[in-house]
Amino acid sequence: MTSQPIGFLDSGVGGLTVVKEALKQLPNESIVFLGDQARLPYGPRPTEEVAHFVQQIAGFLLDQHIKALVLACNTATAAALPILQAKLSIPVVGVIDSGSQTAVKVSTGQHIGVIATEGTIKSHAYQRAISKLSPAVSIEGLACPDFVTMVEAGKYHDAKTAQVVADQLQYFKTHPVDTLILGCTHFPLLTDFIQQAMGPEVTLVDSGVETVSVIKQLLFDQQLLNMDHGTKTRQFYTTGDVDSFTAIAKDWLQLPQLNVKHVPVEQLMTYGDLPTKEPSNA
Repeated sequence: MTSQPIGFLDSGVGGLTVVKEALKQLPNESIVFLGDQARLPYGPRPTEEVAHFVQQIAGFLLDQHIKALVLACNTATAAALPILQAKLSIPVVGVIDSGSQTAVKVSTGQHIGVIATEGTIKSHAYQRAISKLSPAVSIEGLACPDFVTMVEAGKYHDAKTAQVVADQLQYFKTHPVDTLILGCTHFPLLTDFIQQAMGPEVTLVDSGVETVSVIKQLLFDQQLLNMDHGTKTRQFYTTGDVDSFTAIAKDWLQLPQLNVKHVPVEQLMTYGDLPTKEPSNA
């Protein structure tokens, strides 16, 4: 089972930022990723609908014989992580708890900001996670849906994008923070612009980086780490346009070859919601 791939899912290309970190921390692991670009964005959708989508994708990835599942999407994590953890027998990790833990550790003034999609901000998932860890911390949340749109359009290098980022983050000029969580896996592709807008004194926390550390530890604890330095597979799927996905993935991951395939939404819909796993008799 150690040679089986780790599954990653996202609403689009943002989860590739988590995959990039996985390639660094877990170089021996095979990876299968699905970005649901055809149904992007997840942020404005009702929580129940997002949870339904995520279970469909999980069903598809389970058919690829994954040994662990990473919800490389904050909106998906907020909507469906407890559901998947209750239903699946493999390790399932989201991006919110790990990012929150790091933010609390590095915060110097107990003023933490979160930028994310509307769905993640409305869920108050980060606020709950951080408050459990450190009740004294003040938390400022800001929805930045335009950031997702710009990344998905491949405009994360554009000067106009830098201006949009600077304009939207003006909010923190009147609501200052010392630490800012990038609460959407699309946002690390805008790290330079975000840091420029926030200033060097604000520490940015990439939830995806911390999430890979968590899944690495889980795989180690369950003796699922692949110690074989041999052949690894990197399979990518998108429900959207293969060419646009491939262009962004090549630019971001810097892999010599990319195997990207299209999955119709109709195929995902055949999976429906996951059945609840049978309780253990042990």
